[in-house]
Amino acid sequence: MAKRVAIVGAGVSGLASIKCCLEEGLEPTCFERSDDLGGLWRFTEHVEEGRASLYRSVVSNSCKEMSCYSDFPFPEDYPNYVPNSQFLEYLKMYANRFNLLKHIQFKTKVCSVTKCPDFTVTGQWEVVTQHEGKQGSAIFDAVMVCTGFLTDPYLPLDSFHGINTFKGQYFHSRQYKYPNIFKDKRVLVIGMGNSGTDIAVEASHLAEKVFLSTTGGAWVISRVFDSGYPWDMVFTTRFQNMFRNSLPTPIVNWLLARKMNSWFHHANYGLVPEDRTQLREPVLNDELPGRIITGKVLIKPSIKEVKENSVVFNNTPKEEPIDIIVFATGYTFAFPFLDESVVKVENGQASLYKYIFPAHLPKPTLAVIGLIKPLGSIIPTGETQARWVVRVLKGINKLPPQSVMIEEVNARKENKPSGFGLCYCKALQADYITYIDELLTYINAKPNLFSMLLTDPRLGLTIFFGPSTPYQFRLTGPGKWEGARNAILTQWDRTFKVTKTRSVQESPSPFASLLKLLSLLALLMAIFLIFL
Repeated sequence: MAKRVAIVGAGVSGLASIKCCLEEGLEPTCFERSDDLGGLWRFTEHVEEGRASLYRSVVSNSCKEMSCYSDFPFPEDYPNYVPNSQFLEYLKMYANRFNLLKHIQFKTKVCSVTKCPDFTVTGQWEVVTQHEGKQGSAIFDAVMVCTGFLTDPYLPLDSFHGINTFKGQYFHSRQYKYPNIFKDKRVLVIGMGNSGTDIAVEASHLAEKVFLSTTGGAWVISRVFDSGYPWDMVFTTRFQNMFRNSLPTPIVNWLLARKMNSWFHHANYGLVPEDRTQLREPVLNDELPGRIITGKVLIKPSIKEVKENSVVFNNTPKEEPIDIIVFATGYTFAFPFLDESVVKVENGQASLYKYIFPAHLPKPTLAVIGLIKPLGSIIPTGETQARWVVRVLKGINKLPPQSVMIEEVNARKENKPSGFGLCYCKALQADYITYIDELLTYINAKPNLFSMLLTDPRLGLTIFFGPSTPYQFRLTGPGKWEGARNAILTQWDRTFKVTKTRSVQESPSPFASLLKLLSLLALLMAIFLIFL
């Protein structure tokens, strides 16, 4: 009899989890509290409890070739960075293509997930749900939690002296939908993550004045990177990752700063990060420098005091009149349907082995999918997690002893830097390529680059020097996709198909052939040195 698996949430990770269960012969039932799939990517006019919320203009920060499911590319005519409405359509295409909808129970809230009395023997869970006011319960052999971490807004009002006296309007960025509320207003956005920066830029087109307050600064990059290529297709390659991880962290940080400042000098714009030893996710925004240089957005330090109709910034005695304050201060996360004895959240992280399995459970039958912040797309990350999890649930793959898992979890919580590469020291941060390769190794799906360079050098070179697209994760092992090789070799064709909407004649350079030859020799030399 197939094992029954309860999946909580029908967002990007939930859909991947359903498909992975079906591929391994498991019987999934997905509970989605709203009336449709999509999770974060489904825009609604009003904020819904327990669901991530996005504003109308949201566009993906990771390009379509890097953020697709590993065996299901985006349609060729989709833009490289995908608006939320098209992203939702893609998810619906995925669900229809793999017949996932019949396994989802919509408008069904998960109230509790508790161990069965014989859990130490069976590993089973009782799942209590509510559908249209009626409660029900069922026993499952395993549970996959796919609720994400963008549902509980962090609103530290106690940290803002005088906020209770403020007579204007203030709200968390989770409540933001459209920029028209800022028309002719003086707006303050607190927090310089992606949402805060987006909102400040949008507000600047309608508002009288916009202030963006940041405590620590941030690197700002454009989606349009070197030579017009998508940023993550340039940055996230196996060669670059190996090169970065072989260098001492101070050198990597220096190189990163040089690269970030090649677009504009961050210090001149008041944006340079104060702490450059630990990696902070870069802010993706194509407009911010232009809004700053034209005076539409003013970068300010942290808030000293909030008054009835104004604020005072630290190190600046002048009061600035303010009508609206937007707190883009991030999120906390919790699992209200789980007891703390199962998953306990402390200091922004949980005691999860490989960010997935509660390390202390005697039976590995509960997994959390997508609770991680890799420097890469969450979709292939969550999908790879799910591919490993279902094989653990089926008994094909085994976890190490509890003591080993707990030791690794505790070591990760200490956040000790290795001294090499980028410093992923903050909660939930991970090296995208290294992390996924580790999971692929567990299921024997990691591509063998050395062997490939001998048997299929064109593919091997493309994988090593080119973008680490998710298709690489389907070249071999369980779940192998026959279309993976072709998808890798044609990834740049799909990238430029939607930008080359006008035919142009490029003048051939007399040095082009020579440069190509020298480049090939350099590549061969690099490969020789790496594998020597």
